[in-house]
Amino acid sequence: DRLRSRGLGDVYKRQIMKGISDSSAADNIKLYAYDTYAPVLERAVSVGASACESSSKLAEMCDYVFLAVKPQQLEEVLDEIASSINPDAVVVSICAGISDEYIASKINKDVKVILVMPNTPLLIGEGATALSRSDNVTDEEFATVCSIFGSCGDYAVISKNKMKEIIAVNSSSPAFIYLYAKAFIDYAKSVDIDEEVAKTLFAKTLIGSAKMITDSGNSIEKLIEMVSSKGGTTIAGLEKLREGGLEQTVKNCCEACTKRAYELSK
Repeated sequence: DRLRSRGLGDVYKRQIMKGISDSSAADNIKLYAYDTYAPVLERAVSVGASACESSSKLAEMCDYVFLAVKPQQLEEVLDEIASSINPDAVVVSICAGISDEYIASKINKDVKVILVMPNTPLLIGEGATALSRSDNVTDEEFATVCSIFGSCGDYAVISKNKMKEIIAVNSSSPAFIYLYAKAFIDYAKSVDIDEEVAKTLFAKTLIGSAKMITDSGNSIEKLIEMVSSKGGTTIAGLEKLREGGLEQTVKNCCEACTKRAYELSK
């Protein structure tokens, strides 16, 4: 099995390659990479990939073709590889908003496509990845790709018609969480609490709260209730968040993210 990877953030790309090397199919894998930017290709080689001279040459050799490019670049890349890609290859797309139907229309209608939407915590082995597949992808092929991303965190299989909506939930959401965290840390600085202390405490609070969501068995409503004593400090803060329309703002944020994904798919 061979990998094609091009154009995704450099460390992000290398972590996916690491995931491939750590996957259950690692013994049978040989990595290939191509990138138009030489330093990125050199760093791919440094983690075990063999450099290819062109997209078309790589696609000709590969069993699994990873499209790690910006959506705006995808049409050009698909045009480059359409005539040379192995007819039995599985195309793995990490392009936000792009459907399997679009990829098939540019290569051939029978091409096997797996859509993947990971997030940046994959860089430290704590990723959350959503995957879906076209109907002609075999269970074995899909399991291979799931294993790759599972080695870098958790993954979930969802309907391919929800791959645009899921972006706000797991792929873009780290940025939203970081902005939320920044507001708390900025507040701490404003009242003369050391920034590093505040960062450490709030980050640990995020980690612990996330584990409470996944591991405690309680609903999120119940978890909020557990922190909130009547007439206490938490209630006072929650009232201000609700007055400020936090939940509606988050909904608006997610809808804007999804809308942009649909625009990119056109």
